[in-house]
Amino acid sequence: MTARNAHTALLVRDIRIPFEETDISAAAREKAKKRVMRAFGRRVPQITECALFRTSVDARKKPDILIVCTVLVRLACAKEEAAAAVKRDAQLSLYEEMPLVLPTPTDTQKLSERPVIIGFGPAGMFAALTLCEGGFSPVIVERGDDVEARRAAVDAFYETKRLDSESNIQFGAGGAGTFSDGKLMTRIADPYCAYVLSQFVRFGADPDILTKAKPHVGTDVLLTVVGNIRDYLLSRGCTFCFRTKMTGLHTTPAGDGERVTAVVTNAGEIPAGAVILAPGHSARDTYKMLYERGMQLLPKPFSVGVRIEHLQSEMNRAAYGDVCKYTEACGATGRDILLPPAEYAVSHKPKPTESDPDPRGVYSFCMCPGGEVMAAASEAGGVVVNGMSRHARNGRNANAALAVSVRTSDYGDHPMKAIEYQRVLEQTAFSAGGGNYTAPAQTVGDFLAGKAGSEPTTVQPSYMNGNVHMTDLHTVLPPFVTELLERGIRRFDGSLPGFASPDAILTGVETRTSAPVRIVRGEDGRAFGYGNLYPAGEGAGYAGGITSAAVDGIRCAMHILEKYKS
Repeated sequence: MTARNAHTALLVRDIRIPFEETDISAAAREKAKKRVMRAFGRRVPQITECALFRTSVDARKKPDILIVCTVLVRLACAKEEAAAAVKRDAQLSLYEEMPLVLPTPTDTQKLSERPVIIGFGPAGMFAALTLCEGGFSPVIVERGDDVEARRAAVDAFYETKRLDSESNIQFGAGGAGTFSDGKLMTRIADPYCAYVLSQFVRFGADPDILTKAKPHVGTDVLLTVVGNIRDYLLSRGCTFCFRTKMTGLHTTPAGDGERVTAVVTNAGEIPAGAVILAPGHSARDTYKMLYERGMQLLPKPFSVGVRIEHLQSEMNRAAYGDVCKYTEACGATGRDILLPPAEYAVSHKPKPTESDPDPRGVYSFCMCPGGEVMAAASEAGGVVVNGMSRHARNGRNANAALAVSVRTSDYGDHPMKAIEYQRVLEQTAFSAGGGNYTAPAQTVGDFLAGKAGSEPTTVQPSYMNGNVHMTDLHTVLPPFVTELLERGIRRFDGSLPGFASPDAILTGVETRTSAPVRIVRGEDGRAFGYGNLYPAGEGAGYAGGITSAAVDGIRCAMHILEKYKS
């Protein structure tokens, strides 16, 4: 390709459009074109494409709310010309798309048996997709049910209070993130993030996730997406073993470490040429088995806390002021971009002191606009809460985790003690709720006043259709957690008026914010001491959310393709 007919892409950032503008997209594209023309000066190359790339809301100066846009502009010019223009304008940057390039050709005969993937959460799903594109047809082992049966198991738990410890909000097709909000926002700067988003759209997600700064799919849509990915993998020759739990590994010594020859399950042995281990952050029995057979597991910090619920309308008002009526949930018309139901992310870390040079922090996590608090237990006799939103995010309440950092020293700096720390809190919550998976709850007014017993008023708890017992959460959580929760709630009320509303509801306990352990692996993705075992995703301790787990699954699959290519 010559310089004359070369094409280059630029991103034009920080284009601010007043929310009152009825056609945000057109206004942003026009501003982007003018910006590019100014940067190039007299010789402006032909613009072949101008499209909205990313949008977010800036509501810091209410009522003057702005839509902040990034626009992708493709130009008929050489990269060198575009680079010179970028130097003249800091709002411009070169954009290079990175497609998923697989090692080819792949010789599948180099593996003695098919690869086996343990777990069909985001890491397992995208590892399977990547291996399929590279010429393999992996066997996928998932301890929980397929997506349709899993949904039925979750519904049955709500109706009967009988927990299926193998198929629930933590275990089953799609992983724990399926019954959340389907958030795809991530802090990792990995080129494969865009590929992950494109694949979600390919299998049924709303294309708007490609342009929103905080993309989400929604549990209702994500269930369909997971089913579509499963169907595609089946069409490519993959084998699924649902309701099948890994219970052990058969290995043999080899030059590059122990080699897994078969995965032992409750349904028999499965021969394996290579194994991607993506069990999810709640696979406590799997962690125990791996630890007992000598695999290196390290304890890691995590967080515990509660779910806080407010009226979504009050959060909209706190974020947007009187303009809150123009939210998606209210069905406003006449604009191509509406204000989404308000989200928030708040955090606080006390100042270091001589006695505490590295103080703990308190922060919000997994905020679910228009969502509900979910019963997320996976073990009998424990209460765990999580948050969920559907795609429309049109529920009455907003909820988020309020979590406090737990250090490894808090539980004895041992991987199995990390799990036991979580388990004890969950069992304490079960008892405080009175049993039968009723959750302990408390109004924010009571929590801050150091009393208990007030019944919900304006904000009705959404956990299990209101199946909560009003009690004192100070008796459920450690003092360092409740102390920081109190401080955080009061502080966050300054930036989000109404956050400390006495009517808001706290429900406990949130313990599954992340994996409590990490499975040690090398730069080549292999578990320490193993020649063909690749720990992946959030359950292995290398991701924190759907997108980052999916990217980690891709990279583990790429290691296998690189190793066994021709």
